[in-house]
Amino acid sequence: MSNLRAKFMEVYSVLKSELINDPAFEFTDVSRQWIERMLDYNVPGGKLNRGLSVVDSFKLLKEGRELTDEEVFQSCALGWCIEWLQAYFLVLDDIMDGSHTRRGQPCWFRQPKIGMIAANDGIILRNHIPRILKNHFRVMPYYVDLLDLFNEVEFQTAHGQMIDLITTHEGEKDLSKYSLEIHRRIVQYKTAYYSFYLPVACALVMAGKNVESHADVKNILIEMGTYFQVQDDYLDCFGDPEVIGKVGTDIQDFKCSWMVVKALELSNEEQKKLLHENYGKDDQECIAKVKELYNVLDLQGVFTEYESSSYDKLTKSIEAHPSKAVQAVLKSFLAKIYKRQK
Repeated sequence: MSNLRAKFMEVYSVLKSELINDPAFEFTDVSRQWIERMLDYNVPGGKLNRGLSVVDSFKLLKEGRELTDEEVFQSCALGWCIEWLQAYFLVLDDIMDGSHTRRGQPCWFRQPKIGMIAANDGIILRNHIPRILKNHFRVMPYYVDLLDLFNEVEFQTAHGQMIDLITTHEGEKDLSKYSLEIHRRIVQYKTAYYSFYLPVACALVMAGKNVESHADVKNILIEMGTYFQVQDDYLDCFGDPEVIGKVGTDIQDFKCSWMVVKALELSNEEQKKLLHENYGKDDQECIAKVKELYNVLDLQGVFTEYESSSYDKLTKSIEAHPSKAVQAVLKSFLAKIYKRQK
């Protein structure tokens, strides 16, 4: 695994070098340094799970056959396209949410002399993806399929973000708009497509498979993505900030979190009133009242039960798939996220 990570980082350096010397633009030393610093700050800083999953998945689909150097490079490059996509979403997401920290350090737009230039940096990150695809996949028979795939997933993610923003920020704060169904739609489109479906779809395309004929795989991965986001919502409230790299703000941000949706479902009228009065207020006393109610309702126990039943359901669905190689891909994904702490 450490070898793969080292190889993956090598490919990052190659891609970065190509981008800051792209002949389509006349770079100055200052602009080249800006892009390099912006990339190093925003792209490789996370866990890299999405990107590395492309390589892992492709290997599993090859059922033990040793990958060629070109296949290793290409699967890493595709993995980095997903990490670039993630960086683009996060840079803009942090601006929209007014966030303070990301991955244990200040958000990019909070850096001195960056501010709203970060919005354009987000656009540049997004534009790097087709450059990488063009440089390394233009001659491949599946080039158009890759472009299609990234465009499709970006469309879905941006619309998931829209549902999240208009539910969370638009007009009056109204908890009655929140439900498990709204939460599912936000999660499916905002997170599951690009975090879970996209890495496996990239590997399937590289392996010469028709992505459209793998609807069952897509459904399992979307379910997995939903489970992952529920974990995220849980960790935002009950996770250790030292471990997860950020201080949770879902309560004061009025997020349509699984926690509040479950709390609304389980609350009596008096408890609902307490939620309506305190949720979405950036006030330590209000936040404490909401957390106290979560404890009274035993949301930790409710989550543990949800986690266990989701795992069983996903395992059954995976084992029903006819291809052992595809099963291995899906099981490796599930193993990475089951009972995670960050």
